[in-house]
Amino acid sequence: MTIQGYTVAVVGATGAVGQQMVKYLEEREFPVKELRPLASKRSAGGTISFKGQEVTIQEATPEAFEGVEIALFSAGGNVSKVLAPEAVKRGAVVIDNSSAFRMDPQVPLIVPEVNADKIKEHQGIIANPNCSTIQMVVALKPLLDRYGIERIIVSTYQAVSGAGWKAAIALEEQSKAVLNGEEVTPSVLPVGKLDKHYQIAFNVIPQIDVGQENGYTFEEMKMVNETKKILGDDSIGVTATCVRVPVVRGHSESVYVELKSEYDLEEVRQLLSEAPGVVVQDDIQEQVYPMPLQATDRMETFIGRLRRDLTHPRGLNMWVVSDNLLKGAATNAVQIAEALIDQDR
Repeated sequence: MTIQGYTVAVVGATGAVGQQMVKYLEEREFPVKELRPLASKRSAGGTISFKGQEVTIQEATPEAFEGVEIALFSAGGNVSKVLAPEAVKRGAVVIDNSSAFRMDPQVPLIVPEVNADKIKEHQGIIANPNCSTIQMVVALKPLLDRYGIERIIVSTYQAVSGAGWKAAIALEEQSKAVLNGEEVTPSVLPVGKLDKHYQIAFNVIPQIDVGQENGYTFEEMKMVNETKKILGDDSIGVTATCVRVPVVRGHSESVYVELKSEYDLEEVRQLLSEAPGVVVQDDIQEQVYPMPLQATDRMETFIGRLRRDLTHPRGLNMWVVSDNLLKGAATNAVQIAEALIDQDR
């Protein structure tokens, strides 16, 4: 790699997260020598705007990675499984946003504020964690370092954009239909490929991704397994309930954590306030707390509703909110790329 600039491919450049990746490569002034937007054959030939120029979208094929140094993938696990190894063969370092490689022991799973030191262990592929996992571990890392963690119970309130733009459009169209007294015919959520779908407008759906044999969903098991891998401690107990809510953008989480040692609540607030990438908004008397609307288009993880648990002396409750398309996906991927090139210098 060269310090002067990098040839960067964005796979899935026309998708919700891919668009944000391109946007934040520009806004964060990542040293891009050449941007190579890649997408399906159907999207090839179109253009996207980057630094005031229209850049032609190419079809994502193995040959498209010739000369690419960094490849940001956000086109789904099936695409990543096929094309990520091809990109690596051609000399690229892949930062993959899908679940394809996250639990591979040879692939580091990175949130830069938490475990950037693991980037150097990559063998060509670096995994970007699940959006709901990212914001939670950013909130938990300072507590882990200071007190240790025994147990985490998390319930998520996840925006429809986490399921792609089709889900966001479905929320808008369904809301209009309900308000106009028209019939709603859902076809996207909770999982497009399943036979049964539910209305999301004026509703919540307690299923994200497909069900597993143990009664949890794949999304919930992602949070369980990824959290342990990122925090580097398989002994931490983690359980999750993931819920889709009628919010366009911004995931919220109710997080209960049992620490290994006694804590002072004011010290917790101070630790979190000083943590990288964190904004504490915590004053219930003044009605100050994080909400998705205020987190939209922000890269930080917002934390509030900090309070002692009423039943456990080392239990702590918190409310964690972040933009799922940014810190939950695109921004974290770009931050990984930034850390990668910093470590190469």
